[in-house]
Formats: sequence, structure tokens, C-alpha cells
Amino acid sequence: MSAVGFLQQFMKEPRTVGAVLPSSKYLAQEMIASIDFSKAKCIVEYGPGTGVFTKRLIESKHSETILLILETNAAFCWELKQTYGHIPNVYIINDSAEHVSYYVRQHGFAKADYVISGLPFTSLPADVSTRILEETEKTLGEQGAFITFQYSKVKCIVFKSFFEQIKVKRVWQNVPPAYVFTCKKGLNI
Repeated sequence: MSAVGFLQQFMKEPRTVGAVLPSSKYLAQEMIASIDFSKAKCIVEYGPGTGVFTKRLIESKHSETILLILETNAAFCWELKQTYGHIPNVYIINDSAEHVSYYVRQHGFAKADYVISGLPFTSLPADVSTRILEETEKTLGEQGAFITFQYSKVKCIVFKSFFEQIKVKRVWQNVPPAYVFTCKKGLNI
């Protein structure tokens, strides 16, 4: 999808798209930097938009690793299916991240190893954000990580109510610059 198409989707659904341009390759690299692809069996991605992170996940994961992609925007979902729908063990689902545990179980896993999120938590309704974070915390394995980015640190306190350890890194090479939050349940990050 072109930058114009992305902007059109933002204007159509600003609460769920959350940005006027796709994420940069630098932000994508930082989003996947802490994933141990040699051990990951099930990775979930929320709100991939045009698939900037999706592309990096597919390039880096083992062929047998399951990648579940949850996207509510029908236009983005269609684009993702056209680009990545033919790849084995990549499942593109037009649904909300609120239902992540259902899809993880449906694909034969008790827990996910990593959840990567492009969701704009600052613009989502508070009750939706809470349900997504509850489901994410419940769906992640004990050693799992929830990795998300935001354009401010406003939601850090909310993330801390679900995850004990949070590492924050600023990525300046993105428009606008973004913060990457790597969140874990345990005490060692």
C-alpha cells in the first residue's frame, strides 16, 4: 500500500490506525531485536498495518514457527493476505487483538512466545486497551515478551500494571520518533 493509501486509512479510522505514515525500517529492527528466533514457536503480531514489522518477522523466523497476525482494518488485512497469505505458517486474521487467546489455542499452542504490537494504545478506547492487555498477559508464556511502540511514554504506567519489567528505548529514525516498550512478566528482562 502506498503512503497515500496509508494516509487514507488513517483519515478513515484514526483511532485504530494511529499514524499517518508506515513505521521505518529502524523502528522495525528495534521491534524485533529482543526476539530469540531460535526458540520462538508462536509469535503474534497485533495491528501490522502495511506489514513493516511483518516483513521482518517473516524474514527472521524459522519456517516452522507460527506467526499469527491480527488486523482489524479490512483494507490492511486484504493487502497483507495478498503479500504474505501464501507463506506457510503465517496466518492473517481479520479480528481484534482482544481475541488473541482463542487464535493461539486454535493453532495448537497454550501460550505465545512473543506478541509484537503496532496498536495505538493512546488513541484506543480505555476499555479496549485494557481487554487487549489482559488477553496479552494471559496469552504470553512465563518467559514471553510483549513488544510495542508508542509515540509517547503516556501508557507506560498502564503497561506496568500488567508487566513487572519494562525496558524502553527511543527510536529517533522514525516519523515521528517512537518509544519501543519490551514488557515481561518476570523480574529478569
